Amino acid sequence: MIRARRIAQLKSIKRWATNKRSLLGACLAHALHDGYTDGLYAFMPVWQAEFGLSYAALAMVRALYSATMGGLQLPADRVLRGSSPRAALVLSTLLAAAGLLIMALPLGFVGLCAGLVAAGVGSSIQHPRGSMLVTDAYGNAPRRPLGVYNFSGDIGKALLPALVAVLLPVLAWQAVVGLMVVLGLAAALLLALVLPNGAVTRTQTPKAAAGRGGFGILTAIGGLDTATRMGYLLFLPFLIQGSGGGSPTVGAALALLFIGGAFGKATCGWLGEKLGVAGSVMLTETTTALLITATLYTPLAATLMLLPLLGVVLNGTSSILYGTVPELSKGDTGRAFAIFYTSVIGAGGIAPILYGTLADHGTQTVGVLATAATAAVIVPLVLMLRPYLGSPAAAAYGRAA
Repeated sequence: MIRARRIAQLKSIKRWATNKRSLLGACLAHALHDGYTDGLYAFMPVWQAEFGLSYAALAMVRALYSATMGGLQLPADRVLRGSSPRAALVLSTLLAAAGLLIMALPLGFVGLCAGLVAAGVGSSIQHPRGSMLVTDAYGNAPRRPLGVYNFSGDIGKALLPALVAVLLPVLAWQAVVGLMVVLGLAAALLLALVLPNGAVTRTQTPKAAAGRGGFGILTAIGGLDTATRMGYLLFLPFLIQGSGGGSPTVGAALALLFIGGAFGKATCGWLGEKLGVAGSVMLTETTTALLITATLYTPLAATLMLLPLLGVVLNGTSSILYGTVPELSKGDTGRAFAIFYTSVIGAGGIAPILYGTLADHGTQTVGVLATAATAAVIVPLVLMLRPYLGSPAAAAYGRAA
């Protein structure tokens, strides 16, 4: 009896350690790849000046990365499902670093575009495999670990763009990208050491069809929310420069926005518990629309003061939506996450092109106001989603989780 209890305790300790290593590795990969994703924004003014790009062309160049990353979510999840999470996440990081290396080589505009595509291929693997690694590790109680995983991405978003902006005034942009490559190689090595090998991906039996319509609405809301965020990020560096800020100030502005976004993960999660998904999303999206509009008309100092609060609602809303995916998908969680990521990342890649076109044919103000209007459009969609959130099936699923 004592020996059996001791064996059970040892197994429990081993499982706990394996789960922590899985979460740590997934968070490391998420932080790096999200840092890569948003760190690219700090290069946009430099690329615009060097290659003579319009706003729309600049957004299209940026979309080479985001559209590739978003469009390959489902294929990457399907192709690599039989591989271990460690192998998948190490491969993801190495491919992303290889893409950045191509960008850093003296290959001109063609090399920049080719590198962005290659980096997007690598990053397409990370999201579905990282989220499923955490879900598999924590079984029926993945909500809090998934929140930690989601939060970790904002750490990368806050740190890497600021680092890039600080280095750009003293180094050529290719050299800065080269340093990002070194960071990716170091992260790949750490992932190989930290992540447990041979973890088995559980399969889930699809549940009842109830909630599938709700999942479609949720996915549309996620796409519009991401479109708002990515569209505003396209214009933010130029808003700061137009107010008299230099490259370091642009980096500081991005860092303030992303730090607010990281804080928003916790704040909006608490808000969701108090007001519910529908009430909290309507509040955050309305506040997002108002604050985006306000940054058009405030002086530089006031804009910098508003950015952390804007980051809370601009980025924190995704935490509410992300945590609702398992409730409404009613099927294979990995596939549901891949579909959701495909929608939000695809929207994030396409929408800035549309906003940039508006700015090119109108003014920058028109483009920014369009992002604010997108946030406002989400409110009636949330009202359409509310009946699904209140369904008995969704409630039962929430209690089971």
